[in-house]
Amino acid sequence: MNNPSGINEGVEKEEVISRNFIENIIDQDIKDGTCDKVVTRFPPEPNGYLHIGHAKSIILNVGLAEQYGGEFHLRFDDTNPMKEKTEFVSSIMDDVKWICGDLDKENVFFASDYFEQMYECAVRLIKKGKAFVCDLSAEQMREYRGTLTEPGKDSPYRERSIEENLDLFERMRAGEFEDGSKVLRAKIDMASPNMNMRDPILYRVARMEHHNTGNTWNIYPMYDFAHPIEDAIEGVSHSICTLEFEDHRPLYDWVVRELEFEHPPKQIEFAKLYLSNVVTGKRYIKKLVEDGIVDGWDDPRLVSIAALRRRGYTPESIRRFMELSGVSKAQSSSDYAMLEYCIREDLKMKRPRMMAILDPVKLVITNYPENEIEYLDVSNNQENEEMGTRKVPFGRELYIERDDFMIEPPKKYFRLYPGNEVRLMNAYFVTCTDYITDEDGKVTEIHCTYDPETRSGSGFTGRKVKGTIHWVCAETAEQAEVRLYENIIDEEKGVYNEDGSINVNPESKKILKNCYVEPALAEAKPMDSFQFVRQGYFCVDSKDTTEDHLVFHRIVSLKSSYRLK
Repeated sequence: MNNPSGINEGVEKEEVISRNFIENIIDQDIKDGTCDKVVTRFPPEPNGYLHIGHAKSIILNVGLAEQYGGEFHLRFDDTNPMKEKTEFVSSIMDDVKWICGDLDKENVFFASDYFEQMYECAVRLIKKGKAFVCDLSAEQMREYRGTLTEPGKDSPYRERSIEENLDLFERMRAGEFEDGSKVLRAKIDMASPNMNMRDPILYRVARMEHHNTGNTWNIYPMYDFAHPIEDAIEGVSHSICTLEFEDHRPLYDWVVRELEFEHPPKQIEFAKLYLSNVVTGKRYIKKLVEDGIVDGWDDPRLVSIAALRRRGYTPESIRRFMELSGVSKAQSSSDYAMLEYCIREDLKMKRPRMMAILDPVKLVITNYPENEIEYLDVSNNQENEEMGTRKVPFGRELYIERDDFMIEPPKKYFRLYPGNEVRLMNAYFVTCTDYITDEDGKVTEIHCTYDPETRSGSGFTGRKVKGTIHWVCAETAEQAEVRLYENIIDEEKGVYNEDGSINVNPESKKILKNCYVEPALAEAKPMDSFQFVRQGYFCVDSKDTTEDHLVFHRIVSLKSSYRLK
């Protein structure tokens, strides 16, 4: 028989494994013998809640550690007590656990636990003649620093003796000097084309309470000095960060080299995750929170990890989104619709499909027995038979969606109107015989008759109808509040105004108070999620739901503008 493909029979096709550039670097380091064990870390500063961009870093670092049989560290870079809170520490712990599962306690670290070692490192640099205490004010320091085209000037305090620098630095630690009056600077090169290498600040005086160390310290290290030391102490092999730190890498390398660490970590930069028409910056989210535009860092309209979790996104959907977004050096923007695609794909086979009426109008079946309730068998998920069936009550009075009825329908409207017959989903055929309106002409009640022979599952084939509508039984339905969210940004105007303020979409949150859902949903717990037939995926709100007040919010609609390429 001919083999039109040209592939030799009996020869298995070799699997092609795609590697990103970070994996290629690690592979080479292992091959060269410069890396015995892969250790990665995620080092958030506890000055706010994490957002979707941080999720990419978490997933990347955890994934690399697992892939190479190494170790992942969560380390809080808490070196700036002016902005840090224990609230943020707790929220970050919750976020990382939610995305990646429980962490071993021995793999959770705080930079502040290394303050004494960092101080000793600074002393070592002073003794090597590589650091000095400087008295220049912040304004003077900017003047001395130079520009991108002009070299800086040496500080007049640069040539202080080692003995004087050691004495002044010790007195800085003791709290003898006012905040901002003195700093410890590295002695590198004021003519360097890299501004970060122009004698950067290593320590500043800041006599304030720290969330972890209390009032023990009067000086605090700068991030660029502390970070490489933290990595080296913990044995981090690859310090993976975003591209804005690329220009800081020479300083990172300088610190670990001058401090002569035996196994210096390697910094690698990758492109940040950007989402179109979404607010991710901490300071902008903080402003939305402080101005009361949103109801906290976990407001479901935000893309903080806490907000995504509250809205009903799953860790699996976030990880899938990161997989589709990829890892590269090139800056790019991902479409928010791709994130929505990922949660739809994750939920569609896992969640039951329930009936809920968001804009109700009563439907009365005039020929159905009064005071009678029957229970119909309904599939929990038609695409996943393993999820089984449930019993749904049906009676004389129902609620249907208001837009499922029209007095004067347009062409190709196949739902309910006077004289038309439709199927009530999983139930019977009904024909509209009458309707009632209020003084403003608004429909308040629809009257129908039903055909008992058309019960769903009975095998009835006498005639067909073009329309099917969903419903809930009025007598047994649970009342609920439903919240519908749109992008918090007015997409037509862009994210920011000219003055830097945020273009808030006034229609970003719509609250529906008078909704009705199947009685089975009364047992739903906070964070339980469901598909509401024809409406989308919804989650029980974890913040505002109480025993006698059920609140759902829409995770995502059913319709998608995104197609996986």
